[in-house]
Amino acid sequence: MLNHHTNKLLLFISAFLLVSCDKLLEIPEPKNSLTTEKVFNNDTQAKGAMAGVLTQMINNSAYSSFSAGLSSQLGRTSADELDNVLSPDNYYRNALTAQDGQSNGIWNSAYQTIYGANGVIEGIAESKSPLLGEALRKELTAEAKFIRAFSYFYLVNTYGDVPLVLTINLAKNTNIERTPTSKVYEQIITDLKDAANVLPADYTSGKGERIRANKWAAKALLARVYLYTGDYGNAIIEATDVIGQTNLYQLELVDLNKVFLKNSSEAIWQLQHSTQVDFSGNAVPEALYLMPNPLHTGISSDLSANLLRAFDEGDLRKAAWIDSTDFVSGNNIVHARFMYKYKTGMHNKIVNAEASEYYMVLRLAEMYLVRAEARILNGPISTGIEDLNVLRRRADVDPLPTSLGRDEALAAVAKERQAELFGEWGHRWFDLKRTGKAEAVLSAIPAKQPWRGNYQLLYPIPKDELERNHFLKQNPNY
Repeated sequence: MLNHHTNKLLLFISAFLLVSCDKLLEIPEPKNSLTTEKVFNNDTQAKGAMAGVLTQMINNSAYSSFSAGLSSQLGRTSADELDNVLSPDNYYRNALTAQDGQSNGIWNSAYQTIYGANGVIEGIAESKSPLLGEALRKELTAEAKFIRAFSYFYLVNTYGDVPLVLTINLAKNTNIERTPTSKVYEQIITDLKDAANVLPADYTSGKGERIRANKWAAKALLARVYLYTGDYGNAIIEATDVIGQTNLYQLELVDLNKVFLKNSSEAIWQLQHSTQVDFSGNAVPEALYLMPNPLHTGISSDLSANLLRAFDEGDLRKAAWIDSTDFVSGNNIVHARFMYKYKTGMHNKIVNAEASEYYMVLRLAEMYLVRAEARILNGPISTGIEDLNVLRRRADVDPLPTSLGRDEALAAVAKERQAELFGEWGHRWFDLKRTGKAEAVLSAIPAKQPWRGNYQLLYPIPKDELERNHFLKQNPNY
């Protein structure tokens, strides 16, 4: 990973200048040599490098990129969100070995994104060109720090301790050891604070579309990180700041089918995909694998009973975000429920057509859930329950009594997170792990018995990384 990607970095960044990500930016082909000085010679080229990082994050296979669907896919499988999986594997069974390599894509793609972000940060810092404006230097550096923090969040929650790489300098990155998770989180928080202090408070960078991180995206991710690290007071502050931007963000109260549309009023940050790829067309990469084709008679894995129990009777989220299919398997007709948050998939995608959906990364509902949990743990409990009730009223289910005790309120948080965020970005998988509930929940699922041990809650470090860098150590018991 480290030496391999460093050797490619200048080519990686320079290649971005050849890419046009639909509305992100149109960039002329560079005529100069592939050096950092030339890549960051002016505003257009620097913008192109940053646009290229974002392009690489989303225009990839959902089976190989953490940011195009792999984090969601493996999270659903390792957690308790699927029953009757079509091709049950060791991720579904929580029976991983060091040879199970599908999760290697999370490691490889996250570090590739980190190298791109580091390349932007260092390239801008080293460029002496007067054609690269000071305001843009600061903004792109802040955006790259946000992307770096975002990538490291998924690495530490997938693998635990990971190498903390903050430069493209080959000498510094050779044979680097794993960094304690606490130290990685410290860097994540530093990067997000830096980003929040500089990034614009609107969406001008994306020409009005919510496809570039702004101040509130940085604060939203910071709120999540504070919750994960137990800093509940700051989690409340950051989530409240985002929720308070009512001129930008509003919960969709009328039609939950609109939540995942591009530039939804709930969207804090989305990734914009190219519609020019023959395989995916105008569908979000992950959505190609979420829905059967044909829609109601194609083959699909089944959403789990554990997940379906999270929805109260009449919950509008279940009605809008879950659909079903009946397909023939052998001599039987199988009925399966599938995630239907995105509506464009393999069954109706069109190449070169305008996309109606972008890939949702950060959204407003999560901020209510973050603040609810932090308030319940930090007090007063009733204020956290009221945050849950905001989402419950939106889903047209009865509000919870504000007199619940802490344990009951935390159980309600877990249930609301399960119903609201199911299938998205591994939230359920991470929630089970960080709250200490994983063994109790997962070991009770027949397909996951016998429970092999809690070491399964971290994925194995890729075998080829261990062979390349002997300073890296495998996670225990693999």
